[in-house]
Amino acid sequence: MSELRRLDVLRAIVEDYVQSREPVGSKALLDRHNLGVSAATIRNDMALLEEEGLIAAPHTSSGRIPTEKGYRRFVDEIGELKPLSRAERDAINKILDSSQDLDEMLNSTVRLLARLTNQVAMIQVPHYDTASLKNLDLVGLGSSQVLMVMIASNGTVDQRMLAVARLYSDEELNALKQWLLAAFGGKQLADLVGPLQRDGLVPEQREDALVAGVLKGLEEMAQAANVQRIVMAGTANLARVEGDFPLSITPVLEALEEQVVLLKLFSELEADAHGMAVAIGTEHHYGQLSDAAVIATTYSNDQRSKLGVLGPTRMNYPTSMASVRAVARYLSKILAN
Repeated sequence: MSELRRLDVLRAIVEDYVQSREPVGSKALLDRHNLGVSAATIRNDMALLEEEGLIAAPHTSSGRIPTEKGYRRFVDEIGELKPLSRAERDAINKILDSSQDLDEMLNSTVRLLARLTNQVAMIQVPHYDTASLKNLDLVGLGSSQVLMVMIASNGTVDQRMLAVARLYSDEELNALKQWLLAAFGGKQLADLVGPLQRDGLVPEQREDALVAGVLKGLEEMAQAANVQRIVMAGTANLARVEGDFPLSITPVLEALEEQVVLLKLFSELEADAHGMAVAIGTEHHYGQLSDAAVIATTYSNDQRSKLGVLGPTRMNYPTSMASVRAVARYLSKILAN
């Protein structure tokens, strides 16, 4: 019973400190929480929690604040996550449903997640190596340009303007489109590098400037299949509360600029039984982020693609975890359709 009570005291300290950013004393716990015990018992429980390294006194004669170990115990003890409100769910639906292509959807996702959590939101762009060419369109724009639009099976849309030497009729463009789809439609993007320049082309087609431009665009899209990147939003949220990063916020900002660091961090996160990964402070082994915490989960059907949030260790873990999970589920559902 005393162990369960101490966990209640720890939970109350974490919740109060996250809310107020002020060290929490026994009197405040007694006033704000229905713990059902005396002030002396709470003080005794706090002393035991401090002995365990779960809370600490930042100053002499002050209240207590959670340690990194205390946050970890708090997160491990979280049971069912509170579902988002109806208004929050409706907002997710509205924003993600209105996105026109994958890039817009990913940007909308991180802006939404940053707003829901007040943290930095990050999403790993889906791996393209298993995506295939789903569709392609060619639209003439006068005598000197043709618009090429390529759509991959994972929803990626790539479009570019091609310079041409003459006016192409709609019939010519449609015939070229059908030939290209017959030759390359359904093939995985990663398999298109190289073969595009040698397979299925007769000499006169090789010399056509439009064909050459289309093939170059397809090959560039295929090469992009192996390039990984992260989209993020909400960096300004890190600076809203002074003191969350005791030494300096600069190392955190520098780490956020390093895509390689973030991609490695995402790849190393280990999910719990509920599919959520939480790394607090030094748990993720990146010195620049030793005062930060990361919450992430996978989305889509690819277990390599993750989205999540990064913020100070003093974050609202239950709310952030619920938001990350909900957004990931909505995004996965939309991508599946």
